[in-house]
Amino acid sequence: MSTIDQQFVEYIVKSLVGHPEDVSVERIIDEKGVLLTLTVNPEDLGRVIGRRGVTAQSLRTLLRALGTKNAARYNLKIVNNDNPDDATYISSDESADNVDSDNVVDNSTDDTVDKESDYAKKSRQELAELDDLDI
Repeated sequence: MSTIDQQFVEYIVKSLVGHPEDVSVERIIDEKGVLLTLTVNPEDLGRVIGRRGVTAQSLRTLLRALGTKNAARYNLKIVNNDNPDDATYISSDESADNVDSDNVVDNSTDDTVDKESDYAKKSRQELAELDDLDI
């Protein structure tokens, strides 16, 4: 029997994907909250994640709202089962403790703000040099 959170995720994802019959949501409860593992057809993985992860992040935001209502903390893990021997997990877990092996990708937004590209560093340096000019 599926719970309300599983039904919620299934309903949203099935309305997005091209193969709704391949959508499955597994639910595990641990000390950090409720972990929902989403598996979809490999062709639909891009639709579920979205550009730059926007769709997946929106789904996580909706789950956070549901968690507020139900007094629970939800984590969503999207499984890339394109190659069953080398499954990749796309997770929203916030701590490094949750990384089990080399095939887990943590796409939380906390770390991306701190990392600065070379292009951004160079642009800031050029702007600082322009500020020093007396024009």
